[in-house]
Amino acid sequence: MQANAAEMKRIVEGQPSTSAKIRALDAAGYARADIARFLGKRYQHVRNVLVRGQPKSEAAQARSTPSDEPANVASQQLHIAPDGRLVIPAAMRSAMLIDDTGCLTARVVEGELRVLAPKAAVLRLQRRMREKVPPGVSVVNELIADRRAEARREEGE
Repeated sequence: MQANAAEMKRIVEGQPSTSAKIRALDAAGYARADIARFLGKRYQHVRNVLVRGQPKSEAAQARSTPSDEPANVASQQLHIAPDGRLVIPAAMRSAMLIDDTGCLTARVVEGELRVLAPKAAVLRLQRRMREKVPPGVSVVNELIADRRAEARREEGE
């Protein structure tokens, strides 16, 4: 990606630390050398930040998030590249239950972008259905009984 100082400045705006700036620029696709020049840091510093991974607080949060339940992540400022790309930080992707396919469903409601991963959608639907079914009732057993009754009616005709 060609280094664009104005775009790089926009990307790092609001980032709390140099390491966060380096990660944001890397996520936007900038080369390590360009990041180092832009931030006035040594190339090795940029490389070390990227190789060592996410900050300890984000790493701890990502590890503590159960892989089968959506989680919450504090608000962060994200930037949309001129070509429309939006980079979602790893902690947010994990909390959203985004799988390896990267497929998401998105919609805009009153100006708010809402993004939902398939696994999170299924879990939400399962939760809603559990609320509708009285305790002790097996929906599966009821379905099987309905199918058997339907088959008996068809055989009797």
